[in-house]
Amino acid sequence: MSKVPAQREYFLDSIRAWLMLLGIPFHISLIYSSHIWHVNSATPSWGLTLFNDFIHSFRMQVFFVISGYFSYMLFLRYPVKRWWKVRVERVGIPMLTAIPLLTLPQFMMLQYVKGKADSWHTLSLYDKYNTLVWELISHLWFLLVLVVLTTLGMGIFRLLKDCTWTQRLFGHVTMGKLTVLFLLLGIAYAAIRRTLFIVWPPILSDGLFNFTVMQTLFYIPFFMLGALAFISARLKALFTTPSPACIVGSAVAFCAYLLNQRYGSGDVWMYETESVITMVLGLWMVNVVFSLGHRLLNFQSARVTYFVNASLFIYLVHHPLTLFFGAWVTPHIHSNLLGFISGLVFVIGSAIILYEVHLRVPLLRFLFSGKPQQQPVKSQA
Repeated sequence: MSKVPAQREYFLDSIRAWLMLLGIPFHISLIYSSHIWHVNSATPSWGLTLFNDFIHSFRMQVFFVISGYFSYMLFLRYPVKRWWKVRVERVGIPMLTAIPLLTLPQFMMLQYVKGKADSWHTLSLYDKYNTLVWELISHLWFLLVLVVLTTLGMGIFRLLKDCTWTQRLFGHVTMGKLTVLFLLLGIAYAAIRRTLFIVWPPILSDGLFNFTVMQTLFYIPFFMLGALAFISARLKALFTTPSPACIVGSAVAFCAYLLNQRYGSGDVWMYETESVITMVLGLWMVNVVFSLGHRLLNFQSARVTYFVNASLFIYLVHHPLTLFFGAWVTPHIHSNLLGFISGLVFVIGSAIILYEVHLRVPLLRFLFSGKPQQQPVKSQA
């Protein structure tokens, strides 16, 4: 069994921060893409659509691998109940804080922008509830999934810790074997979704079911993969060692992803096919991202540490800022590229200013980090 490493994994911290911050260009490019979103530019950009699809195809899979890695590392440090409390506070408190302070005002703004405020009373009670679930959880969905995965991890991690078969099983693992495994997992997920689509289609439109069940089912293999990478040095080395096959495979899988987006149909097998593709693509991109990060980002830097600490707050506030920009600024900028760059400057600049303001308010620091603030130690006379 692996011990908690004495040296911090700087490259994993940096990758996690970059993946979080990639949400900003992802959502801004979504305004200028051909995908239908809350707000869209007058004419879509092919290049920004491609850029948006690339980020969306792998970002969260790699993020959940890192989350599983650090979650298991902390699992070895605390008793189980204490571990669950610490982890849930770190993600649950910021999520619950962001709902009334960020996503609720965001929802009210969108109701005004889209002109739907007057028709709200015509919706059924369930439609109002389901709309609020989708809109209030919104870009916070991954925090809810982390709460679910942490709860499941109480049993799964205990099993991994008490078993000796993990080292033997993954001591000789290869990327080919992992690819077959994740291909089968993707097919299994697709079969579950297709079965639900045939038996009870409305359940797939339920926001709470989608976040807590379907998203959890898809990302739990990546979460467990991160924990196993902490346990097995062989598995971790497999991801931090550059693999030309993974690079080529990722490029081919991304092309398949684009073709499915272009020619697939939601009424047929588009979403099931996408789950199979992104399951395997996510695995290969773990190698691509980890190996690049291990080579380029494995160092300590005050600037990097700043954005590592700020990444969650910036991610939380960027979404309403992006929608504000898309609703009231985008229509006045006729160039998509200029609009995209202007959006980055506006959102990132505003988010950093808000981050600096919140650092000076102890209550906000606690609410957006889930960490209790340390009291200064008084020196003894």
